[in-house]
Amino acid sequence: MSPEIAGIIGVVLLVILLFLRVWVGIAMALVGFLGFAYITSLKNALLILGSVPYSTLANETVAAVPLFILMGAMVSNTGVAGDLYKTAYKWLGQYRGGLAMATIMACGGFAAMCGSSQATVATIGKVAMPEMKKYRYDMKLTAGSVAAGGTIGILIPPSIGFILYGILTEESIGKLFMAGIIPGILEVLFYLGVIMILCWFKPSLAPAGPKARFREKLASLKLTWAMISLFLLVMGGIYGGWFTPTEAGAVGAFGAIVISAIAGKFTRDNFFNSILEAAQTTAMMMLILAGAFIFLKFMAVSRLPDLLARYVSGLAFPPLGILTLIIFMYIILGMFLDGPSAIILTLPILFPVILSLGFNPIWYGVLMVRVIEVGLITPPMGMNVFILAGVTNTPLGLIFRGIVPFVVADILHIALLVAVPALSLFLPNLM
Repeated sequence: MSPEIAGIIGVVLLVILLFLRVWVGIAMALVGFLGFAYITSLKNALLILGSVPYSTLANETVAAVPLFILMGAMVSNTGVAGDLYKTAYKWLGQYRGGLAMATIMACGGFAAMCGSSQATVATIGKVAMPEMKKYRYDMKLTAGSVAAGGTIGILIPPSIGFILYGILTEESIGKLFMAGIIPGILEVLFYLGVIMILCWFKPSLAPAGPKARFREKLASLKLTWAMISLFLLVMGGIYGGWFTPTEAGAVGAFGAIVISAIAGKFTRDNFFNSILEAAQTTAMMMLILAGAFIFLKFMAVSRLPDLLARYVSGLAFPPLGILTLIIFMYIILGMFLDGPSAIILTLPILFPVILSLGFNPIWYGVLMVRVIEVGLITPPMGMNVFILAGVTNTPLGLIFRGIVPFVVADILHIALLVAVPALSLFLPNLM
């Protein structure tokens, strides 16, 4: 059997294991080990199994993962989501749909501190949905704005998705962070536009709230100044070259602890819960990463990615057509897998194809992360939808109906990112 055929069989076996609900990291490590042993030798496979996990996890760049996860956990457990929502409500609540728009803005702000879609939708959902119910907002609009807003989490940096992409492809994590800023802001604007259009055509969906005085609006900013300062310090430090992404993670984690203490929200329970949450998430990520690098070794000796890249580049099919198929595949994957798992699972095979088609790897990283997030709110699965239903006891069908206009906005947003790569590459090119 040729190495290429062994590679194809390995990919099929990996898919079967995932459908059997085997953990992603274990499945990738097992297939990678068996495939490497078949193509080379059992001795070489055992050497890979013994050395790759350590060499992978001992990398300084990988240390950014637990640091940013700890930063997000501290932010999640200290009530900052409520502060962000109150500030956004003071500025936008007087307009029709203002609470829904405030939800989107709070999701964007929380995402800049947290970096997790699931944490964003769960945390903001518990704060925003009761408020919108109180003001008699349409429940479809209410649920749709929370579920869609949660998808901003992995795009606006710092983003675990970008860190994993950078580790696996050896692209600059700092440039990936910068590349996500403008698309992330545009995503927020697209969602705000959806809410404004819906309320324009059907005002009964969202009544206007009480108007806050300008003095109250200014006073509300004191709830968010610390978090905004922390975000600017972390991202400004990376952009200015003051510190590496790993050092930025340390600054962010320490800054989140200091800010929670200054705000009077630092307690022993919050701290230990944050440490425990960060440790559990990090352990899962490290297992997936170790398995991915073992699988990468197998893919390298099988030569399957190179064969696929040569085959695709030789097709009489436009690169944008192939990219469209890849985008569709990622949306499907996003329905069943969390973002980090989908990124790690597919990059070993698809990244050489993307390079062979001549696409910029930084731009593709932004596009891939964005598309995976669409799958998190797309029927029939939509992980964010299930999380929101679980934390707020909202019917699944109602959330899926409410999410439809936002999915349309997502498609338009992705089309814009594909048509204008400069939106993703402008800031990285200035570094």
